[in-house]
Amino acid sequence: MNFEELKDYLDFKADQYNNPNFIETDPIQIPHRYKIKEDIEISGFLAATIAWGNRKMIINSATKMMDAMGNNPYDFVMNASNNQIDAIDTIVHRTFNSEDFRYFIKSLRNIYEQHDGLENVFSANNSTNLQNRISEFKQIFFEIDHPLRTTKHISDPLKGSSSKRINMFLRWVSRKDTNGVDFGIWNTVSPSELSCPLDVHSGNVARALGILNRKQNDQKALMELDEALRKFDPTDPVKYDFALFGLGVFEGIK
Repeated sequence: MNFEELKDYLDFKADQYNNPNFIETDPIQIPHRYKIKEDIEISGFLAATIAWGNRKMIINSATKMMDAMGNNPYDFVMNASNNQIDAIDTIVHRTFNSEDFRYFIKSLRNIYEQHDGLENVFSANNSTNLQNRISEFKQIFFEIDHPLRTTKHISDPLKGSSSKRINMFLRWVSRKDTNGVDFGIWNTVSPSELSCPLDVHSGNVARALGILNRKQNDQKALMELDEALRKFDPTDPVKYDFALFGLGVFEGIK
């Protein structure tokens, strides 16, 4: 396919999968249970953090996390007692365990109390490169005393990671979506800045379509994919995440 044919194909597939039916089987259903901005961003951040592996398992684990917070994530983050937080001991999703979850709650409280919330952390940095701001977010997230093991659950793009899960979270909260899948509740991160959540599915499809050459799904591959997708739509490049993911997961393209 030439450029225009490929763009038309990806636009069609993005429209096909960027619809409310997508929510039913995707971890984005977790923040869709809430209406308040802070509930949406906290539940979305936690769900995205554990978004690797089987999607049904991800949804089940994220649901248990919401249950542990009384299905009021913002209120729990801000007002739970130390005893309530320390009592959480049943959350396990692969390598993310209760110790990690307890720290995430404490760190989120610090972010809302000391940094005016998640959105402000990502908008406070003057860097025009969103990946630089993700790296700074990790530093802030672990500025209070923390278990060393927990640091692996926030990726750092400046250390070579594609940061798939946090880029997915940023898509959820920042992308303006008239189809009702992504929330677009953040106004300080432009959709044009967003990067595609690069994983095995989107990476394999991108290679099959000839828009990604690098074999590893790392930061260099993300930069290559971003450059290609921004040529198709510079204002909303991550809408093509729906196309790449859908072609890989639902249509089996490898």
